Amino acid sequence: MIQLDDQEQLIVKELIRNPRLSDNQIGKLTKVPVMTVNRKRKSLEERGLLNYYCYLDTSKYGLDSSPARQLYMIKLRIGLTKKEFIDKIVETNLLLKFKIFESFIGEKDGQLVFSLILEGSRGNETMEIFNGEIVPILQEKFGKDCIDETFVIRVTSNIVILKNYIPLKNIERGFIKENWPKEYIFL
Repeated sequence: MIQLDDQEQLIVKELIRNPRLSDNQIGKLTKVPVMTVNRKRKSLEERGLLNYYCYLDTSKYGLDSSPARQLYMIKLRIGLTKKEFIDKIVETNLLLKFKIFESFIGEKDGQLVFSLILEGSRGNETMEIFNGEIVPILQEKFGKDCIDETFVIRVTSNIVILKNYIPLKNIERGFIKENWPKEYIFL
């Protein structure tokens, strides 16, 4: 298990608050020397521990192009492994072909569960994409009997994203609000 030292924790918390901060700004806020900030940030990035994302929040105002989101939970046949599933899904570029907002792998009753949030211009469009395109790809790669069960729910708004971002509460102009308590930023 990876442990972050005290300086790394301070640096990461400031980057969670505002990923656009320069090393100089982080040094001023944390009292960690700027060269140390630079070295530790690069190390965290190189080890794949620190990532930066851009997120377009359409839940508050909506966009004409993708106002509907459906959460699909697909319980796959017993015996299908996580490695086999990921290898074949990556090989097909399935996750890049459609408006998949997020996807996860999990487990229920000892079986692999593939969960994805699919976007579309309306609910029945997502259903058409799922049943007409995604299911056939899954069946082609894993067999006609690969799906044991599906569960679908319409989702409307994100409440918490990546542990720290609560769009309806602590985000202002794309950043965590200045007055958001540091003790509520989790690593």
